[in-house]
Amino acid sequence: MKIGFIGLGHMGGPMAANLARAGHAVAGFDTAAPMPEGVARADSAAAAAAGAEVVVTMLPNGAILRGVAEETIPAMTPGAVFCDCSTVDVDSARAVAQQARMAGLGALDAPVSGGTAGAAAGTLTFMVGGSAEDFDTVRPLFEIMGQKAVLCGDPGAGQAAKICNNMILGATMIVTCEAFALADKLGLDRKKMFDVVSTSSGYSWSMNAYCPAPGVGPVSPADNDYTPGFAAELMLKDLRLSQQAAESVDADTPMGQLAAALYARFVEEEDGKGKDFSAMLPRFEKRHRDS
Repeated sequence: MKIGFIGLGHMGGPMAANLARAGHAVAGFDTAAPMPEGVARADSAAAAAAGAEVVVTMLPNGAILRGVAEETIPAMTPGAVFCDCSTVDVDSARAVAQQARMAGLGALDAPVSGGTAGAAAGTLTFMVGGSAEDFDTVRPLFEIMGQKAVLCGDPGAGQAAKICNNMILGATMIVTCEAFALADKLGLDRKKMFDVVSTSSGYSWSMNAYCPAPGVGPVSPADNDYTPGFAAELMLKDLRLSQQAAESVDADTPMGQLAAALYARFVEEEDGKGKDFSAMLPRFEKRHRDS
């Protein structure tokens, strides 16, 4: 398949490299990031999209996505599919899908879960919004870049699923970190706590697969001085998207709202920027009840 890939940073670069490694002809464009091995350099986003059967984008936010769509959609061949894998607001996802369809293109919003490790290993999960026909076109690429792809509904549904998922993730990581800090003060051994909680009603992905305590459970960013697998500032971005979406539909999300406020404080006022989102644990270790 001939593929255009726009946005080749920490996530997009490994994803594009996996597609090229699988034998697809990938033309890539990024304003700053280097070209991954096997990916042909294009001079512009439009050049990467020209003649492609599928254009994949992995971009920082909805405003940039809209700008890239303005440039690439006119360059695409009718019948091709515009597949955005960024995490953006639902309104931007729907607007770009509508623009693509007006140009005779297919469109999918397909944000991912799995972080940089999943991007490199090809084990991402894709949450997809769009038509079944467009999903079937891109499914072989999802199978190379990830381990699971779920068609969640109409355009925007992929972003809705990602936002809801990461609101849960942000809140559960905070309380997991709180629990380890509390266990320390109560004199409970961390490994004993993990052995209990990971096999009882406190079970969660944050505890079992991505434990924030170094030396406990499977290897995680905590074992590498909290070098980001999923950066705290990206979690903050997703939590803010969740609250923007909640406000737009008048949904009551007090835990999501509190999680967003805590990550905002961690990233913008403390030392969380540039660290993994699980670095909330050393934050709570240093704090007292009323601090």
